[in-house]
Amino acid sequence: MRCSCLFALGSIGLFFANSVSLAATAVAPPPLKITWEKNFLTIAAERLPGPIRIHYLEAYCRPGSTARDWRETVIRHRAELVSISADGSVIKIQDTLEDGVVVEHTIRASHDEVDFHLVARNPTDRESQAHWAQPCARLDQFTGHNVADSRALVPPYLRQCFLFIAGKLTRLPTEPWAAQARYTPGQVYCPTHVNRNDVNPRPLSSLVPTSGLCGAFSADGRQIVAMAWEPYQEIFQGVITCLHNDFRLGGLRPGETKTIRGKIYLVAADTTALVKRFEADFPEQAHKAPGS
Repeated sequence: MRCSCLFALGSIGLFFANSVSLAATAVAPPPLKITWEKNFLTIAAERLPGPIRIHYLEAYCRPGSTARDWRETVIRHRAELVSISADGSVIKIQDTLEDGVVVEHTIRASHDEVDFHLVARNPTDRESQAHWAQPCARLDQFTGHNVADSRALVPPYLRQCFLFIAGKLTRLPTEPWAAQARYTPGQVYCPTHVNRNDVNPRPLSSLVPTSGLCGAFSADGRQIVAMAWEPYQEIFQGVITCLHNDFRLGGLRPGETKTIRGKIYLVAADTTALVKRFEADFPEQAHKAPGS
């Protein structure tokens, strides 16, 4: 009798364990789908309002760019697809800059984020002036706004975008709103570790971001796309329903190698959970209140 009871209890336990396992499997969201073609990385999933296209990469840039013609800032590069995994979740790309610098990108998708790991090396005997680079994320479909409206001083999609000022989530447009620059409209937010003469030549805000975390709410307000890099160069709102978190290289000496890492989060619109996750992934940028 005792053995039968133990067997029955064991069977019940196994039934519940299997039920929990099956339930977990049932609710597990499918992975994001990523593709890369002609310098554009596309992120897609059924739960998204539409695919997110990222000009990856739009440009590698020299310092001294804030008030200069953009053509004098860009360092031309050639991008090549190295490999893609059988399930399409890992893409490897190699960029070769005209000054000889080579940047290897490993891009990995999970169910709610895309992870970037970059290795930049300078195999030449000359110092490289590649100080930063631009992944340009197009948010028109995600925010539900038309590209045609994006060249207004304050385009409609802008009001769904955010960054962090003094540790607090701050919606755009911020106050004050800069309007004068070599090129307009747009808005650039420069952190304390970057020279204000070395950023995108769009209107430069007097506000200083707390961290590189920035993003936008979806058209229905239920999802967030957010991006972060370490090290990061600037946060930049552009003119084609785009939002940038540009990553920083800081130049490379002959023979030097640097690593850069980044994330794109596609998560529910829970900003507290997003910040907690970001600070775990990027502890260098975690906001600390004065006196803490």
